[in-house]
Amino acid sequence: MSKQTLQEELKAGKRKSAKPMLWVSMISMVMFFAGLTSAYVISMKRDDWVSFDLPQAFYISTVLIVLSSITLIFSQKFLKKDNLKASLGLLLVTLILGLGFVWYQYVGFNELKSVGLYFTGPESTVSTSFILGITFMHVLHLLAGIIVLLVVIYNHFKKKYSASDMLGFELGGIFWHFVDVLWIYLFFFFYFIR
Repeated sequence: MSKQTLQEELKAGKRKSAKPMLWVSMISMVMFFAGLTSAYVISMKRDDWVSFDLPQAFYISTVLIVLSSITLIFSQKFLKKDNLKASLGLLLVTLILGLGFVWYQYVGFNELKSVGLYFTGPESTVSTSFILGITFMHVLHLLAGIIVLLVVIYNHFKKKYSASDMLGFELGGIFWHFVDVLWIYLFFFFYFIR
């Protein structure tokens, strides 16, 4: 077996295992957040539960994250047509929207603090600890998504993607859409279950 044939077989094996490994990791993240939101629901029965409105910044961040998924979808469509310039441009817009999401999450945390709702300490409540803790955990996952986007942007800039070789782009896109959908779930969960 030649060296080139061996390299091609290793590359093919990597391609076959990449998406299933990503799906397994995303399923474990779903289980993690399902556990947290279940604990939230159970804790609502406590006598010291405090209900409150979501910060306006969380609404803005939700719009930004949805827009980021849309720009990423269009980026992938342009890549499939080998329009690398338009694809890269939309990928950069996706990154900016993702960073905007993180910023507005921070603003939302500060809005909660400004009305006297804290994550820890004597002024904290179980409900604010849950919402801030769960939201913070999501932001950590989204920061991982931003790192993934940066890698995809770097590889895109180096022209490693094309209409015939999109695996890295697809994997990054799947993860980004996953954290987007996860936030939308959490947003509506907190909106309706207070």
